Amino acid sequence: MIRDFRRRFFVSLLLTLPILALSPLIQEVFGFSFDLPVQEYLLWALSSLVFFYGGWPFLVGGRDEIQRRQPGMMTLIALAISVAYVYSTAVVFGLSGKFFFWELATLIDVMLLGHWIEMASVLGASRALEKLAQLLPDTAHKVEGEEVVDVRTSELAAGDLVLVKAGEKIPADGEVVKGTSYVNESMLTGESVPVKKGPGDGVIGGSVNGDGVLTVRITGTGEDSYLQKVIHLVEEAQRTKSKTQRLADRAAQWLTFIAIGAGSLTFVLWMVFTGDLAAAIERMVTVMVITCPHALGLAVPLVVAVSTSLSARNGLLIRNRTAFENARKISTVVFDKTGTLTEGRFGVAGAAAFVGSEEELLTLAASLERNSEHPVARGIVEEAEKRGLAPLPVEDFSVRKGEGVEGVVNGRRIALLSRRALEEGGYTVPETEGSHIGTLVYVVEEGKVRGAVVLADRIRPESREAVRTLQKKGIRCWMLTGDNRKVAEAVAKELGLDGVFAEVLPHEKQEKVKELQAKGEFVAMTGDGINDAPALAQADVGIAIGSGTDIAAETADIILVHDSPADVAALIEFGRATYRKMVQNLLWATGYNVVAIPLAAGVLYPLTGLLLSPAVGAALMSLSTVIVAVNASFLRVRR
Repeated sequence: MIRDFRRRFFVSLLLTLPILALSPLIQEVFGFSFDLPVQEYLLWALSSLVFFYGGWPFLVGGRDEIQRRQPGMMTLIALAISVAYVYSTAVVFGLSGKFFFWELATLIDVMLLGHWIEMASVLGASRALEKLAQLLPDTAHKVEGEEVVDVRTSELAAGDLVLVKAGEKIPADGEVVKGTSYVNESMLTGESVPVKKGPGDGVIGGSVNGDGVLTVRITGTGEDSYLQKVIHLVEEAQRTKSKTQRLADRAAQWLTFIAIGAGSLTFVLWMVFTGDLAAAIERMVTVMVITCPHALGLAVPLVVAVSTSLSARNGLLIRNRTAFENARKISTVVFDKTGTLTEGRFGVAGAAAFVGSEEELLTLAASLERNSEHPVARGIVEEAEKRGLAPLPVEDFSVRKGEGVEGVVNGRRIALLSRRALEEGGYTVPETEGSHIGTLVYVVEEGKVRGAVVLADRIRPESREAVRTLQKKGIRCWMLTGDNRKVAEAVAKELGLDGVFAEVLPHEKQEKVKELQAKGEFVAMTGDGINDAPALAQADVGIAIGSGTDIAAETADIILVHDSPADVAALIEFGRATYRKMVQNLLWATGYNVVAIPLAAGVLYPLTGLLLSPAVGAALMSLSTVIVAVNASFLRVRR
């Protein structure tokens, strides 16, 4: 389509040059003349070519709009050029008056140019989807036994192993099974800092491997891949109309009726006061062209095209455009705790040794827990590795269900037990010093309590900044969790939250959101999109925090690809900026007509002699469209 408009523009422009040269007014202005016997008929023939070839898209578009009973900009343009052409043709073949073929030709040229620029703007705004689709490499290094064979990326299937060398693009979604490297995911998620990947970590097809070499097991290809899911979400968001866009569409339709009415009124008034049919038709055509709701029709769609593609490239996936635009109204953000404000995995928050040193206590605990898969075990082992503590040999390891683990470490019987297990076993449980709040596990050696390790779900470093940023914007931050009140209040205090709902069962989360809404709050709920589904659906804006390739949060309005709560602040600011751009474009597109219509009708003519030609009107209308497109292109995501 864009090629068609470009071709019609250049052909019409070439035909316009002789039309200008043959036009009496142009000859008079520039002081030259042609005295050809069939000059008027030649002018008519060239203008007819421009009218039918250059004006064809507008004539067809106007017909289609009328058939749909939705008259719009194409109807206006078609009506304007048809009136100009039919009247000028009648003058050539005997009607008394003056023709304005050069105005008709230049009008069509400007309209074609305006549509070409407009379509190029829309195409440029949506080109991000094409770039996403082109991120995947053409070939991949498939591992087959001891050999590595180059195959086409499209031939890969789930379960295949591929080798990704340093600096290469990862061919499909997968999981690292061997190797460690930093992966650049900026074109996919907006995360500018390369992410460290090792065995067990997920990687996204199209991201760029760093200096290391990775062996990846493919988990998602084709429609199941992250890229395709993002592309489908963006396309769906661009097709879906929000309330703002529907309002703009209705305004554009009403402006069409106003333009036809204003044009007809202008024609009548000029005929009454001047009696000049040619002048009356020229004023009518100019009013219709300059009032064309082109800019108004594009005011919102251009911002939509820019915002959806920008958000996708920055890891903000919009499923519900109305909810996204309503982000500007958010007064309270409710965060789920586990996996949102916290990392969702246990880490050592402290240790208290009653006998010996803290390092000895952690060494014994980590030596035992190396044999366990429990989340608490991983936290203790990671802490020991971080401190460089070497594990001791363990024999006769066993799990005491619901109580802990035990085994023989360096010839000594060691157990790692919960507080309840100690109390039920008749042990005296010493109180730990310090302010740590979390889960306590006790190290018992040969029947004697040697010390305690405090584990807690670690708060994400970015959570503090996210809360501070939102509160600076006047947005209250609450936390919603099923954890016990003591732990929840400690996390809330550390983050400086405005309130906390603790010990809430999954089915009760929705009621807590309703409580805030009943107080007049416009609530955004932020959770993992699975166990928070009822609350996400209840909230005015549901925000699901994804994790890499998991973006299928059906109940959420918006999905954040990263696990970072900081993106909530970025999302709200981006929603506000998007809405501001829409309002700016709508104000310009409507405000422009307040000035343009009277000028086109010739209200200043009695005082200043100022009259706008149809071609100048078309140029002004196209300029307003360009301004709307340029303004939309300045939209940015500020993280």
